[in-house]
Amino acid sequence: MLTNEKIPEKTAPRAAAVTSTESATDTATDTATDTATESVAETAAPVPLDQLARWLKVLAEPRRLAIINLLMQGVQCNCELGDALNMPANLISHHLGVLRRAGLVEMERDEQDARWIYYSISREALAEINRLFQTFFDPARIQERTPACPPDVRPISLTATPATDRLDASS
Repeated sequence: MLTNEKIPEKTAPRAAAVTSTESATDTATDTATDTATESVAETAAPVPLDQLARWLKVLAEPRRLAIINLLMQGVQCNCELGDALNMPANLISHHLGVLRRAGLVEMERDEQDARWIYYSISREALAEINRLFQTFFDPARIQERTPACPPDVRPISLTATPATDRLDASS
């Protein structure tokens, strides 16, 4: 299950004094790097993984994704969606219900004949999905790190080999 774990912050500030083995330029470089890292961490809002996972689960169904795609063209009724997707009305209604419960689709009844219902994309939910995806998949979030195990740790580079088109670990 996905969790929204917070990255632990530094527990002790960097020593202000320069030791005999550390030069002043190393200290300045490290301090600049620490400051840049802290500013990126402070500006990046945490991603609500539970909400992101719920929306991904709803959108992972190909028929729902096709409905969303059609609704991006504008307001649609059940019969228009069914005709465009070659699906029965009850199946369209089922998927629209799932999308509505997830908050991705809004509905409005016809003012003159309440039997007719029109569906549209929730612009607020769409904006939130875009924000979550941009935040979650932001390349600036990728951090350099070395795995803590095995004991003889060495950097691992994943590269595609042309002969096999597979990823192989190489050092």
